[in-house]
Amino acid sequence: MTRIPGAVAAAAGLVGGYAVARYTKKRPLGGIVLAGAGAVAAKDWKDRAGTPTAAALTGLYTAAFGLSHPLAKKIGAWPSVLAVAGTVAGASYAVADRAGRTPAQGS
Repeated sequence: MTRIPGAVAAAAGLVGGYAVARYTKKRPLGGIVLAGAGAVAAKDWKDRAGTPTAAALTGLYTAAFGLSHPLAKKIGAWPSVLAVAGTVAGASYAVADRAGRTPAQGS
């Protein structure tokens, strides 16, 4: 089975979670998407870069979700979600997902 890179899972969780919550008008459903994708990303981060890196990226993912709310008041909802998703995906790529980094290489 093909691995989903942590950067992709994290970005999909932030964008998808918001989209599901917004368009279904059921915030808990968005939360399920956010949490599920976060779990997939965290597993990939741990496998690729070790527990400390996975913990740091998971903290960033959680903080990005929280920070997207006040940011949305300044720049709008979709721009905010896309900004935090891009930030988390970029950080994930930089520290865990870069080409050539495999789970066997660890941290």
